[in-house]
Amino acid sequence: METIKIMPCLDMKNGRVVKGVHFVDLREVGDPVENAAFYQKEGADELAMLDIAATLENRKTRLDWVKQVASVIDIPLTVGGGINSLEDIELVIAAGADKVSMNSAAVKNPELVREAAKKFGSGKITVAIDARRNKIMPSGFELVVSGGTTPVGKDAIKWARTCQDLGAGVVLPTSMDGDGTLAGYDLEFTKAVSDVVNVPVVASGGAGTLEHFYEGVVKGGAQILLAASVFHFRTFSIKQVKTYLREKGLKVIL
Repeated sequence: METIKIMPCLDMKNGRVVKGVHFVDLREVGDPVENAAFYQKEGADELAMLDIAATLENRKTRLDWVKQVASVIDIPLTVGGGINSLEDIELVIAAGADKVSMNSAAVKNPELVREAAKKFGSGKITVAIDARRNKIMPSGFELVVSGGTTPVGKDAIKWARTCQDLGAGVVLPTSMDGDGTLAGYDLEFTKAVSDVVNVPVVASGGAGTLEHFYEGVVKGGAQILLAASVFHFRTFSIKQVKTYLREKGLKVIL
């Protein structure tokens, strides 16, 4: 049985952690360095930090944010937002990230995923896949980029398979329909992705109850469970989530 990992996510804007619903209506929830240190102490297995405005503002990831957060943790840190080149990846890893997450740049230039995996190793390359429901697509899910603002006209599930073939070591699908709603992961979307790839899948967007985390694994096929709202607003502690999963028969590190 695979060990299930818990990954809190710091969505960053203007140097602060923010959280929204359906990718909009953002509200501030705290300091990134304090939150990072808190989550490591709480038992997080990994941490994600996404510079959510970088692509929209047409700029690079803020490296000082990466350095500050990396300096207070020693669990793996995945950084995303505004990463468009091999040089960007090199700088983010040099600043303290263990992995990078690409989204819009990978869609625009799929070869970047291949080149990055070749240069840095697949284990360091995560491709984030944002999607929304669209019946016109073969799978029913359409790929969106630029922080959820731009539909691409591509099938999101087919793209997930392509990302694995290009060398991505982790796939992080987020459903715009579920983001921030606390109504549960979009299990249909997560499962559709996990059915077509062999690399670890991160369930993301919508966790609101302990049961949602369990469903992300048993119904969604995810190995890594990402959440923001329930941790930022202290609805549950990471230990509560892990204890619940263990009681349900899943393997976690307490």
